[in-house]
Amino acid sequence: MPDFAFLQGLDKDIQSSLLNQLRYLWTHTSTSLEGNTLSLGETKFVIEEGLTISGKSLKDHQEVVGHARAIDILYDLVNQEITKQSLFNLHKAIQTQDVSDIFKPQGAWKNEPNGTYAVGANGKQVFIDYASPADTPKLMKEWLTKLNFFSKQSLTIEQAISGYSELHLGFVHIHPFWDGNGRLARLLSNIPLLKSGFPPLMISQENGKEYIQLLAIYQLNSEIVTTQSGVWTESSSRSEFEKFCTESYKTTIDLIDNAKEQQVKRLG
Repeated sequence: MPDFAFLQGLDKDIQSSLLNQLRYLWTHTSTSLEGNTLSLGETKFVIEEGLTISGKSLKDHQEVVGHARAIDILYDLVNQEITKQSLFNLHKAIQTQDVSDIFKPQGAWKNEPNGTYAVGANGKQVFIDYASPADTPKLMKEWLTKLNFFSKQSLTIEQAISGYSELHLGFVHIHPFWDGNGRLARLLSNIPLLKSGFPPLMISQENGKEYIQLLAIYQLNSEIVTTQSGVWTESSSRSEFEKFCTESYKTTIDLIDNAKEQQVKRLG
């Protein structure tokens, strides 16, 4: 069982129950943002029992199993220096489908350009280019340096959430993999929180529209990231995403508070 500071003072069974709750909710929220149709209860059932839900796709099942496995890998990484290979291992964990396409590498940086459409302030669709495949290795080296810098600090909760926000924005603006970037950003950006003794931050599907809009606004207000610009370009919208992350953290705090209340009741 991981030895996180936020588990201190709780009996072992309550610690285990809390970690399971976080695992199920984290997996459900992150995969549902990508279109997974399994409910929270179904996600828990699939992870816990290893069985399938009638009428649900194989892809949906594979995604939640892969994400749950990635959480276990992430917990192991908290006490290590995070490397490029660490990221590749996580990517392999969440990419549970067998893909034999050289343009869709698993556990390796993208080798084709990628981008997405977003709606700009004028209401028109605008195409956002992510970092080029050629620039991705160097940009991700810069991103990893920042991640490991945060991980070596003893952060306050405000500093840790700020670090989460900065890492999240940087990762999705590079979009280093052909697929799975959102799930990986929401996993890896939690390392500063976990390292400083705080539970993970999760973004609910209910707030998915605002989440996607804030990411798009940041990217539209920023330059295309290159080795010349660096990962983080100046953008006034960065603080808005940080506020959103702070609000999103309340979901996790509720789970922690419930576990503490359970412990108090047990002690009488």
